[in-house]
Amino acid sequence: MKYEPVIGLEVHVELATESKIFCGCPVVDSVEAEPNIAVCPVCSAMPGTLPVVNERAVEYAMRVGMALGCKIEPVSIFARKNYFYPDLPKGYQISQFEEPLATNGEMLIETEDGEKVIRVLRAHLEEDAGKLTHVEGASLVDLNRAGVPLLEIVSQPDMHSAAEARAYAENLREILRYLGVNSGDMEKGVIRFEANTSVRPVGTEKLGIRTEVKNLNSFRSMEDAINCEIARQSKVLDEGGEVDQVTMGWDEEKGQTYVMRGKEDAHDYRYFPEPDLPPLKVDDAWRKRVRADLPELPRAKFERFLADFKLSEYDAKVLVSDRAIAEYFEETVNNGAKPKAVANWMTGELFALMNQTEVSIDEIKVTPKALAELISLVSEGKINKNTAKEVLGEIFKSGKNPQAIVEKKGLAQVSDTALISGFVSSVINAHPDEVTSYRSGKTGVANWLFGQVMREARGRANPQILREELMKQLDG
Repeated sequence: MKYEPVIGLEVHVELATESKIFCGCPVVDSVEAEPNIAVCPVCSAMPGTLPVVNERAVEYAMRVGMALGCKIEPVSIFARKNYFYPDLPKGYQISQFEEPLATNGEMLIETEDGEKVIRVLRAHLEEDAGKLTHVEGASLVDLNRAGVPLLEIVSQPDMHSAAEARAYAENLREILRYLGVNSGDMEKGVIRFEANTSVRPVGTEKLGIRTEVKNLNSFRSMEDAINCEIARQSKVLDEGGEVDQVTMGWDEEKGQTYVMRGKEDAHDYRYFPEPDLPPLKVDDAWRKRVRADLPELPRAKFERFLADFKLSEYDAKVLVSDRAIAEYFEETVNNGAKPKAVANWMTGELFALMNQTEVSIDEIKVTPKALAELISLVSEGKINKNTAKEVLGEIFKSGKNPQAIVEKKGLAQVSDTALISGFVSSVINAHPDEVTSYRSGKTGVANWLFGQVMREARGRANPQILREELMKQLDG
């Protein structure tokens, strides 16, 4: 029997605030910081302490909700989610349950069958737990992360393949980075996925029993875990069994899911309103102020790049994948360079240099103005493209002006026909056997001779004039 997967994602997003959600402790790098250096009586749950909501965390959550087309509720309620775990100091987590901050949004994704809308059920604020490190015979608790603001974004079960789930997750990460609310650094766990997966016979509408795979921190592991669950559940049903509603883990090394515990339902957590926090009220003025600060989002920027700059879909997609890259591109164009030329240089030589040195667009010494000037030198025929690559490498290292580099190193393009003719004659006279091969019908030899002339000219010869003069002398 064939089965249709039904998938929904819960995405836990660490909001990039400077302080925690209910206290003034700084948010520190949970990977690199010394354990327990950002802890106070509030986030360590000392008796008598009271939480106070971080306004910036609320605004960041509102940004995400608005970007996803959600309704920002005028009143939302914090609740206590009760469960015991050693890294949860209070014995409960402050979250939102029945009345979340943002509801009923959607996201457009690209699939093999075209565009598809994925509905977003809700986005709600909550606090993170601490971190456990298991050593031989003991577990160590680090509370640096306890109280870090999280936004949990819950989709409807609208996805029907692991590829669709990945497209949704990748789009969401891109949006979060554009909004400036999350670094997107998944190696540090600032975005974590939980995949709810079930299967049902093709053509039926009733949902199957779902499992939830917890704490997936990469697109690859999420996609692999979903595919594993689809295969596992399908096999269980084919063999006449029933899928158990359980919480699963993902074993990266074995490439398989495993049962962690029975799946909790909402009533298992004994939610009730947080008595120490008043209802969170968002008035129209606050909502309008946050909306006014929203940047242009990736989808809108992609469509504008296609319309205004006449880029290919590939170039536009690559350039808008990162907000800083998109802004660098536009600033280079604003400095007078043609959009297509900028796209070619950025996605080609510039990205190659960045990859080799492992630096981001924010860290490079090549300013948008310098890149625009370099492109102008090529378009005006003052240097050829090969020379321009050399100059770009020098700018990348030193940050110097392209014109100054060209003048200092004597890299200006040679377009003097008589001088180029002399270079060609010298090469032809030095390689009679190759010339004979060309004139015997081996026309590909001309490209080799072209390279020799360019070497003779130290790469500075105008390629078009060189090619014309070479063919003139070879065919003469």
